[in-house]
Amino acid sequence: MKNKAVPSAQTQQEAMSVAKATQKPGQTKEQTKLIAQGIEKGIALYKKQQKEKARQADKAKKKNLKAKRLDKNQDHEVEQPVVNEPTNQAKNAILPWMLLVVSWIGFYVYVTQTA
Repeated sequence: MKNKAVPSAQTQQEAMSVAKATQKPGQTKEQTKLIAQGIEKGIALYKKQQKEKARQADKAKKKNLKAKRLDKNQDHEVEQPVVNEPTNQAKNAILPWMLLVVSWIGFYVYVTQTA
């Protein structure tokens, strides 16, 4: 079963003052009380919605802060690029040329020795 929340005395007074302010001529006290009860329900619903919005905003704020902290931590953990890679690539590019030069020198020595 639903538990009906009893509106605060201040809410009841506000609702009654609004109901009396909008009271039509010839309206009975019972009708005014019913209107005041409707206003109380409206005020309670409004307060409930505002609390829910505040909760959602707080959750979003916490989520954003958590994401920022994770990003910040990941930025600190990022490794610096390895500097040795370009020199390895340079060595790998020189190797075929060195082999070509050595083979031509060997070919020259071979040809000059046999002649």
